[in-house]
Amino acid sequence: MENRRDIIFYKKYFTKFFSEQPTIVKQKIAYVFKVIRTVEKVPEKFLKHLTDTDGLYEIRIEAKSNIYRIFCCFDKGKLIVLFNAYQKKTQRTDKKEIRKAQKLKDEYFKNKD
Repeated sequence: MENRRDIIFYKKYFTKFFSEQPTIVKQKIAYVFKVIRTVEKVPEKFLKHLTDTDGLYEIRIEAKSNIYRIFCCFDKGKLIVLFNAYQKKTQRTDKKEIRKAQKLKDEYFKNKD
């Protein structure tokens, strides 16, 4: 399968989160990344635009009965930049995590190239 999108990690936020996860969660994240990279239209089940944000998205992972969110954005249309991630404990998306992701996104675009 040909990649339609590339995924990069901004700083170490996501990689630190990933390294702390059990194998089953890592496998599920890898599967969702493969879907995001290769399908033409990514289902909202896996990638959703966050309303009231400036171009921020969340990658949605479910593994067993746990829910994980990885914040990201698009750069140049086909490049997905990953920021922070966390395990959801409630139905709502954590506002503190959204603010952190927005700050990282702004920092990324300010300092890139």
